Amino acid sequence: MAYIRDRREELTGYQERAPYNANIDLQCDFVMVYGTDDTMPDRVKKFKEKGYVVHLMTGIAWGQYQDYLYGKWDGRNHWDEAQKDRYGEDISHGKDVPYMVPTISFTNYLIERLKLAVDAGVEALHLEEPEFWDYGGYSEAFKREYELYYREKWQPPHTDIAVRYKASKLKAYLYARALDRISSELKEYAMVKYNRVLRFYVPTHSLVNYTQWKILSPEGALIDLPTVDGYIAQIWTGTSRSENVYQGVLKERTFETAYLEYGIMQELVKGTGRRMWFLHDPIEDNPEYPWEDYKYNYLKTVTASLLHPHIHTYEICPWPNRVFNGTYPRSRKTHQPMEGAKGIPGDYATLLSNIVNVMGDMDQDKFEFEGVNSGVGILMSDTGLFQRTYPDNLISDHSEPERTQFPAFVANAENDEEGMRKFITGGSFPNFYGMALPLLKYGLPVRPVQLDNIRRFSGYLDDYKNLILSYEYMKPVAPDINNAFAAWVREGGTLIYLGDGSDPYHQIDSWWNRPSGKKYDNPAQHLFEMMGLPRDLKDGVYEVGKGLLAVWNICPAKICLTKELADQYRSFVKDVLSRTGSQWVYGNKLTLRRGPYVINAVMDESVTNEPMVLQGTFCDMFEPTFPIVHEKVVQPDENTLLFDFSKVADKLWCVVGTSSRIFSMDCDDNGFQFDCKGADNVHANIRLKLPHAVGKVSAQDENGKEVAITCQWDESSSSALLSYDSHALQVKVTGCFSK
Repeated sequence: MAYIRDRREELTGYQERAPYNANIDLQCDFVMVYGTDDTMPDRVKKFKEKGYVVHLMTGIAWGQYQDYLYGKWDGRNHWDEAQKDRYGEDISHGKDVPYMVPTISFTNYLIERLKLAVDAGVEALHLEEPEFWDYGGYSEAFKREYELYYREKWQPPHTDIAVRYKASKLKAYLYARALDRISSELKEYAMVKYNRVLRFYVPTHSLVNYTQWKILSPEGALIDLPTVDGYIAQIWTGTSRSENVYQGVLKERTFETAYLEYGIMQELVKGTGRRMWFLHDPIEDNPEYPWEDYKYNYLKTVTASLLHPHIHTYEICPWPNRVFNGTYPRSRKTHQPMEGAKGIPGDYATLLSNIVNVMGDMDQDKFEFEGVNSGVGILMSDTGLFQRTYPDNLISDHSEPERTQFPAFVANAENDEEGMRKFITGGSFPNFYGMALPLLKYGLPVRPVQLDNIRRFSGYLDDYKNLILSYEYMKPVAPDINNAFAAWVREGGTLIYLGDGSDPYHQIDSWWNRPSGKKYDNPAQHLFEMMGLPRDLKDGVYEVGKGLLAVWNICPAKICLTKELADQYRSFVKDVLSRTGSQWVYGNKLTLRRGPYVINAVMDESVTNEPMVLQGTFCDMFEPTFPIVHEKVVQPDENTLLFDFSKVADKLWCVVGTSSRIFSMDCDDNGFQFDCKGADNVHANIRLKLPHAVGKVSAQDENGKEVAITCQWDESSSSALLSYDSHALQVKVTGCFSK
């Protein structure tokens, strides 16, 4: 069973810049020691001594690289490589920590720094967050890169739509180039010097988030780098609480946003054999929230990630030192405690320890969504990153409307071209959420799909039955993408196309509008012709071979504006799905049965406010004491993770849930014995399904000291709850049955 496993499986891990301390000895599989300062070798050594597989993580776009910036490394000042905005201001992550233009010189510097980590014996490297800001592109280094890449003089990106698109495309390319060079050289270094295979990973935000936040990054292009072994999906409360618009309301929708973020990230590894860890954060970068807020949003991200059963590996916490040794809320500016600030509540520390361990048991062979016989894919592309902002000649005011002004702004946007452009390029990313949220909120498990993979993998679309596409917020890089869609539809696929041709980026110089060929106003016209249809299609559903093309001439962002438009969209999609035998019954929940686990989210803002009622014999995994429940009521805007005892009825014994890592366990007709270890200052709970009631239990730590332990028996589930105070020491627990 996965609860009892070898650490080298690397199912769970965390990143940490602090040295080892007992409070963060969470007993996951691996630790990513952060940063390459002089303390790094000792930090690597200490975590290895504690039994962890050790990796190293550092930033590729920013970090403590002052020796490079100020010329100590090679005698040349490199501040001209800092990303700058149009006003000449540095784009910074902190004092003396600018975001960098990843020049060849900078990659050489990082290679030299990272060789020290290889020398220290780490087994893998993680270069996180390859980020180039959309409003950057004005530094001298970027100007040089632009001229070298395009063989033409740099122009300010805010002056022309074609220049902006080209500059954005270059920003993503530069980070792909940097990652390729660094990973290739360091892998060779490790093999030549140590005869060791070094693994290389890229922790990165989702394509959904980077597009929403207007940050350029390679994203899908990372698949094209053969030396990249996998990724960490950096999705957490800080990304998923980003506000979006649904039915005219701007607000945080953490669960729904996280669900879509995790969904697109699994496309980076589909069919590649590479590794993907989904990240969760029990707090977030903003320290001004209370613990109750952190817990509420954390559980939403955990639930959202578990609803994607093809991924079963997790980064269980970035920076556990700030979680288990921090005090919140704190001022973001002064970092001083605010009123009511306190350390982590004991129940939350136990719950986090529980979830750390249950994440190691998610490699389940059987999984099934309840009540849904077919989902829908919504296509995204890296090219959507390149067109998130319009130049000044298309929009005069790039400022975001104040929250108090937003209702009036939404009311006017539909009939105001300038207002609509401002809405589209604003922070809420309405073109994507306009297509996704109305479906997800009504219980359809939509999933973002990577458009660019159509060119990378033969038969990529074969796994999908229903897809939704719009070229109003992204562009196909070549006509063969449309050819693939046409072939897929003819073989029985259903494609729903949304778009009215209003996007100014249809005007950029690209394959669909070049004079040398057959010109189209936008790539959708080419798509329709490839299906044997007129290039200008009216709203409707068209038969194409064995499949269907459904067209609605609307800018997807408009669907965000009113409930009426959302309802019209839902009705349109539901009708199209029904024609293919895919029945979508409106509901307010998503429920996945994943092995013995039941993962459920009930959404608000839906067709009904009815709760979800689950009946059976369950252990509630989102409660620190692992209580047994026979009826679980999940209200709108709530989520749950349950262990279903009916799925393990044939097992004499099993670990149901635990706060401490269990290293080995034996159970016979007389009793049981196991070894376990958890972090310091955690009240640990362990629930075991056993063949008989427990009569006596005792525990002893690795120093031979008796450990106080209690046992509660539940007859209905044939399970025992063992509880003791954990102090980062290995404990041997022995139990005798009462029969």
